[in-house]
Amino acid sequence: MAADFKYIVVGRGMMGAAAAKYLAMQADGVAVIGPDEPENRRAHQGVFASHYDEGRITRTVDPDRDWALLANHSIARYAEIAAESGIDFYTEAGCVVVAPAGSDYTRDTKNAADSLDVETRMLDGAALKQAFPYFAMPLGCEGVFQREGAGYISPRRLVKAQSTIAEKRGATVIRDYVTAIRDEGRIVAVETSGGRTVTAEKVLLAAGGFSISANLLVESVDMSVYGRTVVMFEVSEEQGAAFANMPSLILETRDIDIYLLPPIRYPDGKLYLKIGGDPDDYQLKTDAELRAWFRTDGRPRARDHLMLITRRLVPDLKPLSVSSASCVVSKTASKHPMIGFTASPGIAVLTGCAGTSAKSSDEIGRLGAELLMTGEIAPQGYATDFKPAFR
Repeated sequence: MAADFKYIVVGRGMMGAAAAKYLAMQADGVAVIGPDEPENRRAHQGVFASHYDEGRITRTVDPDRDWALLANHSIARYAEIAAESGIDFYTEAGCVVVAPAGSDYTRDTKNAADSLDVETRMLDGAALKQAFPYFAMPLGCEGVFQREGAGYISPRRLVKAQSTIAEKRGATVIRDYVTAIRDEGRIVAVETSGGRTVTAEKVLLAAGGFSISANLLVESVDMSVYGRTVVMFEVSEEQGAAFANMPSLILETRDIDIYLLPPIRYPDGKLYLKIGGDPDDYQLKTDAELRAWFRTDGRPRARDHLMLITRRLVPDLKPLSVSSASCVVSKTASKHPMIGFTASPGIAVLTGCAGTSAKSSDEIGRLGAELLMTGEIAPQGYATDFKPAFR
């Protein structure tokens, strides 16, 4: 029996859309399956994605060199993605990573950046205050600042850009979500919620946290999915102008582990400063729990924790309103993405991106496409082999 497609990517989020693009650039018969963003989040009964947002930090500076390399390769291609799609999604605002002076975190971050020839500046406490007067950093901290090739992206517009290029290159976009994947010998069958069944020679599961859903794999990927709460502070145009030079921030101390984005304009026309970093983990173990979580505004406990940190960290902030939202992160034992085949030679996975992959999604998607087309990921300077684990 001939397959409907050569390759199907299940999941049209940041990694899935990128993988579909790279497959379509090199082969005919490519399809990517994933729904559009729901109009009414609270009433939506289907699956969700975490890219329904306008702000994700992008930077090479990272204490893990593999994550730094994934990001560095992706950031280098932002301009060509924007040019081919006609969609802008990147703002070069810079990014500063802050931690206690002399910590492994800042040392490893600086070393990883240096190994990739990325220009950074080390800033002590006084230099941090001078460079970023709107932040009241904890005492005894230092920072690694990357000015060029860092800032933030709109994940919503990046997915649109990647999908646009994929379609331009010949990929078929199926706007639905997948309920089952079955190895049927020479082909793989994929069922959608709308009752459609399509087949392919090979399938790549790139469904983010929903990769743990039942009926997608015979053996589920061994990863943990956690609900995360983000808090949005609406700011005035005047305050937005005052914070115009604010970089993206990552702050990690013994008591604080957060990220913060400068004021970004959202589809409602308003400016929002966003912070994330839950005080503890809230695990989600089933598809039903994931769907229910995405219909909420997150956890009040996490919201209050983040509001308190923001008041201390940005003392001049005068929000016009405060709101919160939910998203998820998917963590693996390796602390790296899982990119590899399952027990079936026709079904592979691309998932487990630890809540830090938005910036790196183009390169992660490229690796997923390479895996599907060649059967392996060739050595490319990464210390990890991205091997998946299953339960």
